[in-house]
Amino acid sequence: MEKTSTDAFPSTIYSSEKQETVCIFGTGDFGRSLAFKMLQCNYSIVFGSRNPQKSSLLPHGAEIFSYSEAAQKSDIIIIAVHREHYDFLKELTEVFKGKILVDISNNLKINQYPESNAEYLAHLVPGAHIVKAFNTISAWALQSGTLDANRQATAKTQDLFSTSTAWLSDSYVALGILGFFLFVLLGITSLPSVSNMVNWREFRFVQSKLGYLTLILCTAHTLVYGGKRFLSPASLIWYLPSAYVIALIIPCTVLVIKFILILPCIDKTLTRIRQGWERNSKPTSDGQYLKQSSIHLDSQL
Repeated sequence: MEKTSTDAFPSTIYSSEKQETVCIFGTGDFGRSLAFKMLQCNYSIVFGSRNPQKSSLLPHGAEIFSYSEAAQKSDIIIIAVHREHYDFLKELTEVFKGKILVDISNNLKINQYPESNAEYLAHLVPGAHIVKAFNTISAWALQSGTLDANRQATAKTQDLFSTSTAWLSDSYVALGILGFFLFVLLGITSLPSVSNMVNWREFRFVQSKLGYLTLILCTAHTLVYGGKRFLSPASLIWYLPSAYVIALIIPCTVLVIKFILILPCIDKTLTRIRQGWERNSKPTSDGQYLKQSSIHLDSQL
């Protein structure tokens, strides 16, 4: 028996419980890579080789024996040799009885042989249990892990369903639908065939009250779309604002002016002006205002 090992592959133990012993026939790239990963899982590994004294670069902690000696130390034997070299397995038929043989080989061509490698192995060793496994994993993938051939997405600690994000998304869609519906309604009422069928009070309500409501909904729709990116320096390209920011200038200006005009102190004065009020005028019995010149003429009559 020869124990040859190397620290080329640092062994990191992922499991604290000692697992059973696994035998690997073959000390090639795949056999060594598979042994390295199994050692990390705290399995005991023994190699079977036709030349145990000449084998090198084995993972730290693995032992190497001849085929017959290695097969006697484990009930699970992984065959990591090519099909062309399966002939030596006939000599170990008695040792393989009741044991599990794992075939990891792949042929170079499709339909290269009349039967699969696992079927051929079962024919050579009829007393063993044949299992096909590990034939879709490369030795490079086993050595590199998740950093190269086997790539894994970075796990995010935050919840995929964010309440604030979902609320903004639903609000964005709802405001857009309502704003578009009212915008279409305004367009329909502006048609001459429709506007002639409503009175002035109804037409003024649609064009004024619903018009401002539509403007508010559409502006809010755009503001929600920007969200946290609104006026954020990180979203500026060449220090220029985004298109949706520029599009908000006019509607926001109109809404700010409208908000100022509906303040009670200003709205009351504007309402009196619409009713005919002028400076130094007196109200009539019905609440309207007459000019001072008109009152003076009536007194003379």
